[in-house]
Amino acid sequence: MQKKLIAAAVMAAIAFGAQAASNEDIVKRHFATLVGAQPKTAELTMFLTMMPKGGDLHHHYSGAIYAEQYLEWVDKQGYCVSKINFRINTDKAAIAAEQAKPAPLRSCVSGSDLVADNNAYRLLLQKWSTLDFYNHGADQAPPDQTFFDTFGYFGPVASTNTNEGLRTLKARAIAENLAYIETIFELAPITPDADFDKLVQSPGFDAAQLDAALAALVTRLEANPGFAKGVQDYLANVQASSAGIDDEQFTMRYQPYVLRFLAPSVVFSQMLSSFKLAKADPRIVGVNIVGQESQAVSMRDYSLHMRMFKFLKARYPDVKTALHAGELKLGIVPPEGLTFHIGEAVQVAGADRIGHGIDIAHEKDAPGILRTMRARKVPVEVNLTSNEFILGIKGAEHPIELYRKYGVPFVISTDDAGVTRHNLSNEYVLFATRYKTDYAEVKKLSHDSIRYAFLAEGDKQRLLKQLDSRFAKFEAEIARSVAKQ
Repeated sequence: MQKKLIAAAVMAAIAFGAQAASNEDIVKRHFATLVGAQPKTAELTMFLTMMPKGGDLHHHYSGAIYAEQYLEWVDKQGYCVSKINFRINTDKAAIAAEQAKPAPLRSCVSGSDLVADNNAYRLLLQKWSTLDFYNHGADQAPPDQTFFDTFGYFGPVASTNTNEGLRTLKARAIAENLAYIETIFELAPITPDADFDKLVQSPGFDAAQLDAALAALVTRLEANPGFAKGVQDYLANVQASSAGIDDEQFTMRYQPYVLRFLAPSVVFSQMLSSFKLAKADPRIVGVNIVGQESQAVSMRDYSLHMRMFKFLKARYPDVKTALHAGELKLGIVPPEGLTFHIGEAVQVAGADRIGHGIDIAHEKDAPGILRTMRARKVPVEVNLTSNEFILGIKGAEHPIELYRKYGVPFVISTDDAGVTRHNLSNEYVLFATRYKTDYAEVKKLSHDSIRYAFLAEGDKQRLLKQLDSRFAKFEAEIARSVAKQ
């Protein structure tokens, strides 16, 4: 009797496996019809919105919040927004003076009042995001400047109400079947050191002296109560902000970020505090460096920053780094500026992931860098919407095919979905409609976005197991739908 039960169980398991494989085959064939010679974009959008997506690994918290929510926080904080330049005014006395005026004479108004004025509201959205950039005729800055300028508009409320903001992002992620976000959360604590800046910027400074200078700076920072307080305050903010975010359905992890266009001592203090934060709290899983790469200081100090990362990686070898590198194209900087950013991020700084990686074709020994990235499994975080808007790079100009050819792993991510007003499903749609692909690759990309996450191994395996289960359900649903058509 027991043997018969075992045999029946084995046959049931085989039948289930065959059905699962059959469902996957049906989905493969169906997907191929959607991405044919003329992609069916609307149906692809529905398919890829429904499809389970593992994680979003290149995700800026402040850039992911939509302007509409920032306006709600303007009112919550009791601030006002100028109807002239659309800047947030946080000066309580000035706000009170505006409120004392008759409503028609107020130049600084509440968020709700501004929303009620359709013309002003539309103009605000054009300042606080990239909305309408390509379909209105107003005077405007170049696209890259327009993008980076948005952060200055909503900056006064970007770091308030972070728990509410994370809950919004969680709900939006779940709605498009996304289970994990690794967000570049808040600016790392800053502790300037004038002596270090004077030293490294002096004409006679020898780069061979850098490690000794950094070691001395570490000693001063670690003895500075303000530096220690900054780290503790950041930890407390992550703890409060992340309360109630993780559950069975969704997981979020955090990266502090370094601004690359600040003074050298400030950049290093942010790096050091970020490495310490990653060691102190398992929710903080990596370190990032951000900021417009083409700015003068960013270009001048790029190699210095990579050596700073190398110095800290030697001290904290288990801390992961995801570095924005190569977010440049020909013409934005002189040609020689395109030749070393990705290479130094990988070979000097020891980056575990690369953000953007657009200028790879211009790098010195590009094939060698690509082979190193393949061998070390250093993935590229591909952000198709922002690459197109900021740099004008899309289609065959985008190096995604080059990375594919050399076997360099990559993941699909959003960058700043609130600023460019899209979502992760849309990025998969762009990938599927612009580049020849199949269901197997798209499914692998979803899994890779967990495999290359900076998660603890137990969390990674848990999410991969959940993802397999979610794909099985998705494929069964699609197979049923196809059968009814």
